[in-house]
Amino acid sequence: MDTNQYLSMFIDESREHLQAMNDNMLALENAPDDIGIVQNMFRSAHTLKGMSATMGFEDIASLTHEMENVLDLVRNGKLKVEDYTFETIFQSLDALEAMVSDIVDGGTGKSDVSSIVTDLKAIVNGTYGKAGNRKAGAAGQSDGTPGGAAAAGGSVRDLLDEYQSSVLQQSLESGHRAYRISVAIRKDCVLKAVRAYMVFDALGRLGEVIKSAPSTEDIEADRFDYEFTLVFLSASEGAEIEAAINGVSEIERATVQPITAEDLAGADSSAAAEAAAGTAAPEAPAMAQPQAATAAPAAPRAGAPAAAKAAGAAATRTIRVDIEKLDTLMNLFSEMLIDRVRLESLAGEIKRADLIETVEHMGRVSSDLQGVVMKLRMMPVESVFNRFPRMVRDVAKSLGKKVDLVITGADTELDRTVVDEIGDPLVHLLRNSVDHGIESIEERVKAGKPETGTVHLRAFHSGNHVFIEAEDDGKGINRDVVLKRAVKNGIVTKEQGDAMSDEAVYMLLFASGFSTAEVISDISGRGVGLDVVKSKIESLGGRVSVTSTLGKGSKFSIQLPLTLSIIMAMMVKLGGEKYAIPLSSIVETMILRKEDIRNVHGNRMFDYRSSVVPLVSLSKLFDVPDYSDEGEDETEVVIVRKGDRIAGLAVDELIGQQEIVLKALGKYLNRVFAVSGATILGDGQVALILDTNALIK
Repeated sequence: MDTNQYLSMFIDESREHLQAMNDNMLALENAPDDIGIVQNMFRSAHTLKGMSATMGFEDIASLTHEMENVLDLVRNGKLKVEDYTFETIFQSLDALEAMVSDIVDGGTGKSDVSSIVTDLKAIVNGTYGKAGNRKAGAAGQSDGTPGGAAAAGGSVRDLLDEYQSSVLQQSLESGHRAYRISVAIRKDCVLKAVRAYMVFDALGRLGEVIKSAPSTEDIEADRFDYEFTLVFLSASEGAEIEAAINGVSEIERATVQPITAEDLAGADSSAAAEAAAGTAAPEAPAMAQPQAATAAPAAPRAGAPAAAKAAGAAATRTIRVDIEKLDTLMNLFSEMLIDRVRLESLAGEIKRADLIETVEHMGRVSSDLQGVVMKLRMMPVESVFNRFPRMVRDVAKSLGKKVDLVITGADTELDRTVVDEIGDPLVHLLRNSVDHGIESIEERVKAGKPETGTVHLRAFHSGNHVFIEAEDDGKGINRDVVLKRAVKNGIVTKEQGDAMSDEAVYMLLFASGFSTAEVISDISGRGVGLDVVKSKIESLGGRVSVTSTLGKGSKFSIQLPLTLSIIMAMMVKLGGEKYAIPLSSIVETMILRKEDIRNVHGNRMFDYRSSVVPLVSLSKLFDVPDYSDEGEDETEVVIVRKGDRIAGLAVDELIGQQEIVLKALGKYLNRVFAVSGATILGDGQVALILDTNALIK
């Protein structure tokens, strides 16, 4: 049977069933006697087994069948769910997710899960605890990192092909030096791909990387096992290179060995022999061996051809588009939108009925087109948030803590590029909250808190930004300890520290100088690796901030811009200048009389719905030459908000709502206060777009 046409459906439904089983497992931990949850899991497992067997993915079917046997005993009351049962089923789900991901990537969905199957069978037979040979975890964790260790331990001849060794030989003859560099990243490093990038960046200033094993593509995609090996060409001494690598945080070990002409001679002969045998591999032969070893026994299976054939058809059901092409599409559309606004303006001046009708039709079509273009790039953060309940559960369990993760705003949509990149920083922040923010059960009870700590993960839109917050009700950050450490590490002087606000002191946690083991014990780990988080957020054009109350908890807030967006804005006038205020941050507009404005400690305030809010003079803020609201008897005010905070912006005149295209100011003007970009109006005039979030502290 040709199953190609069902592959897309199989992938979607498999993911839904795996997500449902993960969610049900987390629910079952809280209610282990609820047989209804087990019934739901059994049905999902049974459906997944049937689907995968039909599609020819026998490894998935086999593992699901063993998992189904365990669940069958539980639902019939013949087996009580113990901790090791949870762990084994969670490992099974991890392995199944890896196999489905492999199918999505065009693979055959095969994996060596024999150790997990052995554990599942031992649970069914009642011999699990007696066997004492749990290896499933290690097997599961090794998925996706084939060849990393093998490549790290191989010789130069294993790394280079004939061409590369020839290039290296010529470089040696011309007086350059070549090195074989082995780098090991610490096992507790969450953003290992970022650390690897920083190593590459450091080496890039000293020479050129000729070869990497695993490949740079695998390292960028996080498909390596904390170690990688490089062949490096440089004029620098080995000690200097080693020092540059060790200057990167969370590097466990770096070994720099010179490569001699004899080494290359061996590589040449090896490559020549492989070429003669017709078996030369273009990329890292050492990495290919484990894959070949595991694939060989699976090849004769009857289902394999069908599975491989079906996997190859995945690309025919969906199209992967380079994100740069979507950027180009968005830019072209934004240019068309500016022309549309210009045409609307001209049609209003000429007042020809047929022209107005045509422009109106063009407006309707472009609005629909805009919706399509925007949807192509936007996706809910739910796809990232979904993996955190399981991660928080695992971290809390390993630390012997009780933690609830409360997620809100998972349907908040973000640009696809940002969604792809935001996952790792959030993993780091949440691990920090659970590991170092939430106290142990004993400490919480002693402090009069509930045994179970709570971590809130929330996302929401505010203005033309998206905020993602990770807030815990743990012990908070000790300002004095952070400051003392910063002074000791030379990040700030004591005088500078004394003048810093609490928030500024907390931001010292993001300095790379705090990423040392010594700091972990002194400040409970706060700040370990947070420099990577900050770098990542800033590379996305965002920023991160921290608030904390000692003994009550901490909140890490990430503000991300909608970098490519067409937004609705309220156009306002200040003398001869026009400004745009994003409609999403506006509460309402009002007229304020002069006598209603108070002066509180030198700041202008006014009453607004039973509260007193500040009045911000935009003409004063932007030093507008031909207008000042201070002499006005009546001032038009735009009420804006950031979260639960509100402020009024005094303007000269409200022009009206308009759809505008957000254009970046460029790298030379990226730090202009309270301005997030600019737009081109229909009359060709440039208007600045206000960043209202910057105006509300």
